[in-house]
Amino acid sequence: MERLWIRGGRVLDPASGWEGPGELLIEDGRIAALELSLSGVDAEILEADGLWVVPGLVDLHTHLRVPGQEYKEDIGSGGRSAAAGGFTSIVCMANTNPVNDDPAVTDYILDRARTESPVRVFPVAAATQGQRGEVMTEMDALAKAGAVAFSDDGQTIMDSGVMRRVLEYSTLVGKAVITHAEDRTLVAGGVVNEGPVSTKLGLPGNPAIAEVIHVVRDLLLAEITGAHLHVAHVSTAGAVEHIRAARERGVHVTAEVTPHHLSLTDDAALGYDTNCKMAPPLRSEADRVACVEGLADGTLDAIATDHAPHAPHEKDVEFTGAPPGILGFETAVPITLDLVRDGTLQPLDWVRAASERPARILGLDGGTLRVGGPADVIAIDPERQWTYDTTKGWSKSRNSPWDRASMLGRVIHTVVGGTPVYEAGRGVLAP
Repeated sequence: MERLWIRGGRVLDPASGWEGPGELLIEDGRIAALELSLSGVDAEILEADGLWVVPGLVDLHTHLRVPGQEYKEDIGSGGRSAAAGGFTSIVCMANTNPVNDDPAVTDYILDRARTESPVRVFPVAAATQGQRGEVMTEMDALAKAGAVAFSDDGQTIMDSGVMRRVLEYSTLVGKAVITHAEDRTLVAGGVVNEGPVSTKLGLPGNPAIAEVIHVVRDLLLAEITGAHLHVAHVSTAGAVEHIRAARERGVHVTAEVTPHHLSLTDDAALGYDTNCKMAPPLRSEADRVACVEGLADGTLDAIATDHAPHAPHEKDVEFTGAPPGILGFETAVPITLDLVRDGTLQPLDWVRAASERPARILGLDGGTLRVGGPADVIAIDPERQWTYDTTKGWSKSRNSPWDRASMLGRVIHTVVGGTPVYEAGRGVLAP
């Protein structure tokens, strides 16, 4: 019997309400005990003095680029980067090449993940064939193959009739539909938030209303279908407001927000740094504050990175020609812990948004340290100072606006299924 004893840390588990000293015993990949103090245990010891011991983080929104774009990222490199960032479960989007719109592609991703990734990988299947927004995918077959949700992320389903049918059929398979809410006719060629910054830069603007309009549409369609709608990467005050109102009237809606939309504004793009180009774009300070408030009051359920690796030659071009997206795994913890340091979130609230709620949204087995549950655990030093260097990171790509930035707060240990897979200073230990 394999045993691991995690001792000396401050345990934070929103599911049980545990917040304080505690020790964990792990046996054969499951949580065997959570007690104030354990003794006389014959087990490998992981010392967690001065560290937060929390359920492994769950990322609802990632891009692993498999199949078809392995030069940017693959399941192994993405999984190692996730482990270094404290994520024990990651959900990968369907905008691959070929698109994950067929059970064979879903099977391929899961097969690769079982042999290459140190963390758990859960694929999202496309909602429409080829992500063209025209014909629905075979949802039942994809769900049976292992898809945990459906989304045309990266593309908007512009046809409201198609979106309604996607939502209706999703209720038959019991899976959420993740919407990329953005009116492409309003976005046109916009590459930064429409406003003073886009004017200063002389770049086409992407208006906030483009997101708000489609959030409202999809909320109304979810309301009449009874489907579970999950709104991806919320970036605008208007979207937060309408999600809040919809939930109050009983719509089954959940939503996520990224670390970059919580911490940066469109001012970051003033230097034409393509690492600050993303979709949706960084917005105004008022939008950022609304997203922070939405996370604090629970309107926005989860923190999700939208980890989107791109090769250096793709980003090292003029701003309009660069693909949108940034790395997210290895900087998520220090960036979002700023919300704990400034008092916006309590530590349990942060764990809830980064672990418990994301797992619950898609029905994943995780996000808790309950006895009998999977032993997916991380230990964090919230006061550890370090410098993030993309050349020393675990992703194949380098596209981060935080490259060479000083960080406060670091993941020290990551344990997946009872197996230590990452340790700061030693690196990724498994698979």
